[in-house]
Amino acid sequence: MRPLPGLTRLRSLRRGLSRARLTRRGTALLVAGAVLLATGVTLGLPDVVGLGAAGVLVVVASWCWMTVRRIDRGRGALRVARRVQPNPATRGQVTSARLTVEAARRTAAGASALARLRISEQAAHELCDRGSLRAQVATRDDHVAVRYTLRPLRRGRWPLGPLLATRVDAFGLVSATQELGQATSVAVWPRTVQLPVRGTRAFGEQERSTTGARLSSSDDSVLRDYVTGDDPRRVHWASAARHGQLMVRADESASLPPVTVLLDRGLLPHPDLASRGGHALADGEWAVECAASVGVSLLQAGHPVRLVPTSLAPVVDTSGFTTNRAGEGPADVLDATVDLRGHHGLSDADRAAVATAEALRSARRPGEITVAVVGPLGPVARHTVGSLAGDMLHWALVVRPRSSSSQLAEAQETVAALRATGWHVVLADAGTPLEHAWAQLVEGAR
Repeated sequence: MRPLPGLTRLRSLRRGLSRARLTRRGTALLVAGAVLLATGVTLGLPDVVGLGAAGVLVVVASWCWMTVRRIDRGRGALRVARRVQPNPATRGQVTSARLTVEAARRTAAGASALARLRISEQAAHELCDRGSLRAQVATRDDHVAVRYTLRPLRRGRWPLGPLLATRVDAFGLVSATQELGQATSVAVWPRTVQLPVRGTRAFGEQERSTTGARLSSSDDSVLRDYVTGDDPRRVHWASAARHGQLMVRADESASLPPVTVLLDRGLLPHPDLASRGGHALADGEWAVECAASVGVSLLQAGHPVRLVPTSLAPVVDTSGFTTNRAGEGPADVLDATVDLRGHHGLSDADRAAVATAEALRSARRPGEITVAVVGPLGPVARHTVGSLAGDMLHWALVVRPRSSSSQLAEAQETVAALRATGWHVVLADAGTPLEHAWAQLVEGAR
């Protein structure tokens, strides 16, 4: 249902008005004027009535003026510029923000507005680990510069701003607070852990022995970051000089098969329920960080990677794989996790797992590896996901949520069903250090 145009305009007008309140001086003048006015009327003294009425009228006029006056318009208009670096940020890591308030034009009115301005930044509590921002403020003649740090607590997309600007009229009678500028959206990536991939039997010679050797062409050569253990003869010195870090050549299709990281969104709580249980939210974020860490680690090892979350209407094609050309691959994988949310219920989660598994099976590349991070699945979902296993390696971390002890039996049945179809599976408790869960999965395949 669309709101009425008149109601929309009324709300816009209300947002445009400032929140005005009397200062101590204004309150004292208003009380004094009211007393004089009452005294003059009682005693029949016109001069006292006029003096009291003048004081009351000055306060009322100042209050009305400060309510309707906009500091982002007119000759003394102020503007706000905000920059967050880095953006996207990473959960748990410090991010710096810079805020500048300056006059749109260098006029006496703009300088006067800046001199009487007090500012306060607004930020979603997900961006602040201590609940408040500690800022360094530097005031100049033509601008006010503010620097502060953020430490995001949750993955997602969170608002920063708009700025709250408080000013006082020239007589010091009324102070008014108004929103200034626009809000900045800060994307927060999940925290990732570098997992050991290169040099292991899990993602090394075992793939080549399964798929057979293939001839490479010049199109197969990609550049990636140097990892300890790489052959120094494969260092691409021209790219290393250009990027300021060691880069090595990797023959993408000749040696390393593509990898699909399947993430079960049933592990994430629905947004409407996310605030009700701390364990449910923490378990879901652990699953996202696990999938992101696997994807980024395999990508940096040279594999083409795609991250596929379960969906009721999945869009999966063979062109969705990301390579680590010019070091941009990890950002693409992490960007895909920012807006992930849970399903409405367990039935939707199972149906999404079935639909996504069927789409992956029809869009499969030759030699493709699947690494799944899934929760306890229902019978149909277990069968459909298990049927993905073929002639290549398929790995699964079955997550046992801490928020629901009743799902332990389903988690064990999911492990048994996937192993019966050829998957390498490990049952991991949510919250387990990612390195330990990955080591159990890799060691179990040997």
